Amino acid sequence: MLLVYDGQCGFCIRSARWIEARLPTGARVEPWQSLELGELGLTRRDVEAAVWWIDDRGPGAMRSRGAEAIGRSLVASGGVWAAAGRLIIHPPLCWLARPVYALVAANRHRLGPSGP
Repeated sequence: MLLVYDGQCGFCIRSARWIEARLPTGARVEPWQSLELGELGLTRRDVEAAVWWIDDRGPGAMRSRGAEAIGRSLVASGGVWAAAGRLIIHPPLCWLARPVYALVAANRHRLGPSGP
C-alpha cells in the first residue's frame, strides 16, 4: 500500500504525515518527487493533479486518485478512520467528496506554507 503525495506542498505534507501516523505497518507514504513514477504506472501530470493510493495486495490491485485515494487510505488505517473512509468512497457522500477534494487541491497553496 502506497500513498503518493506532493512533497512540495505544505498542506499535502501535513496531511500525508497525519495519515501515515494512522496507517498499518508496511504501508508507505511517499512524495511523488522521490518515486519512479513510470514504475507505478503514473505520470507527472497524474501526481501534480491529485494524491494517489496504490494497493497492490491480492488479485484486486487498485489505484485511486483524489478523494477516493484519501478515503481508501483512511479505510486502511482501520478503526473509526475506516468508517470515515468508507463514507468518503461510497455514494452519496462521494458525490460531495470529489468536488470538495478538487476545490482543496486547486487551492492547496493557500492552505499553508510550502513544503520543507
